[in-house]
Amino acid sequence: MISNVFATIFTPHKQWQSIAGNPPASIASPLLYTMTLAIIPAVAWFYGSTRIGWTIGDGDIIRLTADSALTMMVLFYLAMIGCVAFVGYMIHWMSITYGANSTIAKGITITTCAATPLFLSGLCGFYPQFWITLSLGLVTISYGVYLLYTGIPIVMNIPEERGFLFSSAVVGVCLVILISLMGATVILWDMGAAPSFTD
Repeated sequence: MISNVFATIFTPHKQWQSIAGNPPASIASPLLYTMTLAIIPAVAWFYGSTRIGWTIGDGDIIRLTADSALTMMVLFYLAMIGCVAFVGYMIHWMSITYGANSTIAKGITITTCAATPLFLSGLCGFYPQFWITLSLGLVTISYGVYLLYTGIPIVMNIPEERGFLFSSAVVGVCLVILISLMGATVILWDMGAAPSFTD
């Protein structure tokens, strides 16, 4: 699994060709890969938000209570897995429109590989600083989108022009999910999962 992470980051074209040549037989393998990678940002942000904390301007250090952070990080972990699974299903569902032959496992694999830089960038949660998180977030989101645009035509075995449209549709789905997550966060905070800060 570690070799897959490095291959996705450093030799993406070879990794996409490998995935295209050996598609996963079931959704268990890509979901296990996703579940393992999703632990990284959840644990990092739990530690960083409860032990290190962050500051706004020249203010005091802000930290979450352990109970509050645990609830939020479990929800964060489940949201990451759910989003990858949903986007993977949408890739499979949209594949017919773009003339591709797909399975749900293939869709989840594409999504997980494209999201790998985002999972790894979660390491910045161990030391939560706004400018580091923002800079790394912008870089990894850009690289994730690049991976998506290069990977879909290869894995789905479709022309690059059609792959570009397919990838753009997937990015649109991701933006809708982002807005939905923001709305769900407000609802969950209102239902009791709001952050509690230490004194």
